[in-house]
Amino acid sequence: MTDFAERRRMMVDTQVRPSDVTKFPIIDAMLTVPRERFVPDGQREAAYVGENVELSEGRVVLEPRTLAKMLDALNVSNSELVMDIGCAYGYSSAVVARMAQAVVAVEEDETLAAEAQDLLSEAGADNVILHTGPLSEGAEEHGPYDVIIVQGGVGTVPDQILAQLKDGGRIACLFVEDALGTVRIGYKSAGVVSWRFEFNAGAPVLPGFEQVMAFAL
Repeated sequence: MTDFAERRRMMVDTQVRPSDVTKFPIIDAMLTVPRERFVPDGQREAAYVGENVELSEGRVVLEPRTLAKMLDALNVSNSELVMDIGCAYGYSSAVVARMAQAVVAVEEDETLAAEAQDLLSEAGADNVILHTGPLSEGAEEHGPYDVIIVQGGVGTVPDQILAQLKDGGRIACLFVEDALGTVRIGYKSAGVVSWRFEFNAGAPVLPGFEQVMAFAL
């Protein structure tokens, strides 16, 4: 019988804390939320390995270090509304739910969304609203948002997503250019988002977030 609580402690001690993530709400959430429940049954043993867990073509559960460092940079408070794009089975939403006032989890795969609904309910994440629809469209009817986090790579961020961020809000994205991935935090002021580099990471680009190619005549 695998001791998943011990695996969570190991994950935090060997992947999260050494990455300079020390904020108590993040550590507490990652020690508490059962990551192994939010991956396919055959992937449970791999849930705590320090790499992305592949779900399907182009979709992953981000490695613990990447998610933890994103949340550390975003510094979510318990009075804030967060949109979690590409929640898959809902792990990231369950983690964020423990530090935010409420989370809107966006998932376009209806099977994943149905699973996430059940798993989030089992995890007691009652402050998560599940929104089923295209990831690239977000969930405008529940916004605007204090914080947006994207659970996968992006080539570009659709204007429709940036429009749902409050002035003064923050957005975390993993930009992928060729093989290199960089997590940047965007800060919105006077309707404009300015980006700041945080750290390197990797993930496949989410559907609808591909780089738009510009052709010069």
